[in-house]
Amino acid sequence: MSQRIAQFTLLVADYDAAIAFYTHKLGFTLLEDTPLSPTKRWVLVAPSGGTGSALLLALADNDAQHRCIGNQAGGRVLLFLYTNDFWRDYQRMLARHVEFKEKPREEAYGTVAVFSDLYGNLWDLLEPK
Repeated sequence: MSQRIAQFTLLVADYDAAIAFYTHKLGFTLLEDTPLSPTKRWVLVAPSGGTGSALLLALADNDAQHRCIGNQAGGRVLLFLYTNDFWRDYQRMLARHVEFKEKPREEAYGTVAVFSDLYGNLWDLLEPK
């Protein structure tokens, strides 16, 4: 039996704003945007050219979920965006006004910098060694 994580739910305050951030600022591909009800949609985005997991953008619909938007990992890095060319993607993201929380650094495991998404969730942009 083979297994993999297919989707990861990310709580958002607005579908269209989240789609715009992930597709325009990060260059992700919108895989699916299917209405499920008047207020709920099935929205999947993923890095372009990637073969890994997708993000399921889920509209928060109660107070507990709204409180978690932007802090789904309690202030830790939530997601890791791997790249085969750190400097290309870093420069592209800077040009698109993605907010980096630190300058790039070289670590034993690769080149990395932390950035935040439109809600404040932290991500690593990482080119592994």
